[in-house]
Amino acid sequence: MNPTQEQLVALGAVFEAAVLADKIARTGQVSEASMSCMLGSLLVRDPKSTLDVYGGDDLNLRDGYRALASSLERNPAALQREPLRYALALLGLERQLDKRGDMLQVMGSRLDQIQQQVEHFGLVHDNVIAACGGLYQDTISTFRQRIQVHGDMRFLQQPSNAAKIRALLLAGIRSARLWRQLGGHRWQLVFSRGKLLKELYQLMRS
Repeated sequence: MNPTQEQLVALGAVFEAAVLADKIARTGQVSEASMSCMLGSLLVRDPKSTLDVYGGDDLNLRDGYRALASSLERNPAALQREPLRYALALLGLERQLDKRGDMLQVMGSRLDQIQQQVEHFGLVHDNVIAACGGLYQDTISTFRQRIQVHGDMRFLQQPSNAAKIRALLLAGIRSARLWRQLGGHRWQLVFSRGKLLKELYQLMRS
């Protein structure tokens, strides 16, 4: 993988988290494999490669790639508006988080506790999802800019769905952070669209 493709894996994962949050908000359902991939990414501290963060391959990031591609293509027919809005908001919130060393420390120690819960209950257990959602609520949700998730109130009002959405947004922040650590920059989305799409199409074909 070249450096641009590494960035696209991380950015695709930001969009994947956004797509899944949107799915839960609208339908109340999301596949366990996708949820597992995103939650697992929160707990990988020392990856050998970018793909390691997502379980060693990008099979569970395909919906994110498609949403990212539709945003870069600027095709109004294919554009996934809500996921795009959430993904851009996640990139902005991660920039704010980066200035908060105190909050990053809190998140690190809370994720250590969540890791212990995972060893006890398993990755997609309700307790683990609730703990991830609670961590998002206690940290990222305290910023002035907040993500308003739209959808079907029947699903949004269920506490388990609300926890899943927050846990996914937390995973989105983690991937946004990885994207920036790999050299990703918001200006690329404006000025390097052609180059990004060429590399993204390659990832989607492989």
